[in-house]
Amino acid sequence: MVSAPARAGRVNEDFTGATPTAAVLIDGAGIPGAESTCRHGVAWYAHRLGGGLLGLLSLPRSLPAILAEAITLVTDAHRDTCDVTNPISPSAAVAIVRRSGGYVEHLVLGDSVVVLDRVDGATIVVTDPREVVIGRTYQPMLEATVPGSDEYHRILRDLRANRNRPGGFWVAKDDPRAADEAITGRCPAEELSAAVLMSNGAGRIVDRFGLTDWPGVMAALASGGPADIIDRVRRAEARYSVPPDDATIAWCTDLGDT
Repeated sequence: MVSAPARAGRVNEDFTGATPTAAVLIDGAGIPGAESTCRHGVAWYAHRLGGGLLGLLSLPRSLPAILAEAITLVTDAHRDTCDVTNPISPSAAVAIVRRSGGYVEHLVLGDSVVVLDRVDGATIVVTDPREVVIGRTYQPMLEATVPGSDEYHRILRDLRANRNRPGGFWVAKDDPRAADEAITGRCPAEELSAAVLMSNGAGRIVDRFGLTDWPGVMAALASGGPADIIDRVRRAEARYSVPPDDATIAWCTDLGDT
């Protein structure tokens, strides 16, 4: 596992962790000015949600049910001190992989990604495209606005007003029912050689910069590990003057072992 903040000295709003049979990746989201709605902040939300998930994943329950409980636990932890229902309060994308009963289960909610490497050489890419599709409507406006300006953040608030509503996109926030909207599935563990969970800051090596494809990511992980992927992303961000993002990768191997 490797997790790197967008810039040195900045708080990393991603989280990743693992147990012997599961891995979790959380990509926290928020905007400047949200401090008035939550005194804890995005990093706290991401770490609290991720830790809660790790503590629950040994239970014999479905991944959406476990995510719903983890969302409830973290929301209850700051419901009395923060405006948890405010549209700009902290939220997060979630990716989970768990080996259970001879299968590898996966869950994706929001703009993180899970890639499963099959022993036959095929690659299964699990994404939740809803935020990306809606975000394309706002992207031209964001690109035409000075990053960090009041207008820039107003557009971001308008985008995030589409969260957790029919016709919009879904993330972990204050409503546990969002877990029912997650993309889920499972594969026999013996058919998989590896899996990787990536925040969108790491996944931009494929979907933003086009430096490789998803099978190429798996090959790069096998040869250079997660740090090599993030190094390539950082170089591309600098080359194309793209604002850096927190980047996190959890690479899981030996999935068929018992």
